[in-house]
Amino acid sequence: MKRKVILKYVVIAGALILIGQQTTLATPTAKMLAYTCAGCHGTNGASNGPAIPSLAGLSKPYLVESMESYKDGSRVSTIMDRIAKGYSKKEFELMGDFFAKQKVHKISKQKFNKASAKAGKKLHNKYCKKCHESGGTNPEDDAGQLLGNARLYLEYTFEDLTDKSRSMDKKMTKKMKKMLKKDPKASVKLIDYYSKGEK
Repeated sequence: MKRKVILKYVVIAGALILIGQQTTLATPTAKMLAYTCAGCHGTNGASNGPAIPSLAGLSKPYLVESMESYKDGSRVSTIMDRIAKGYSKKEFELMGDFFAKQKVHKISKQKFNKASAKAGKKLHNKYCKKCHESGGTNPEDDAGQLLGNARLYLEYTFEDLTDKSRSMDKKMTKKMKKMLKKDPKASVKLIDYYSKGEK
């Protein structure tokens, strides 16, 4: 009789352990993962700035590549490198699925210089438009959002690109070098155009 009772408790304990392991090993849903980003990047990835970019509407490949770059340390960051280490590639892909389905979010009422923004639009059309269609709001570009993104984020990103602490592909490197040689204030003009948030 005692053996039956002990065996019964061992079986119950074993079942509880297995159930607990299955629960902890389950992959969170895309929505659950996206909610972990909301504290900084806004609900559904719609940031209101001032220095944090929106994730809403980013292409899945761009978001996954960015997160992997943060995780392996190849992309400069203040905190994202530490955060990214807590996620798997599968979780990055789930996040990418979620944010790619969201409407692109533009931060409104940012400060910008009108004349500079007008010049920035011309620079964008000449140097950036082929890879960053619609002012950098086309998710099919796999290049990240520019138009309407957080101004400080744009400033920091341009600084990282120009001081080479963030890498660019050959084509972008060549275009940036040519643009900045012709107009050393081109970055400021582009940032004013993107901060304006209108095509």
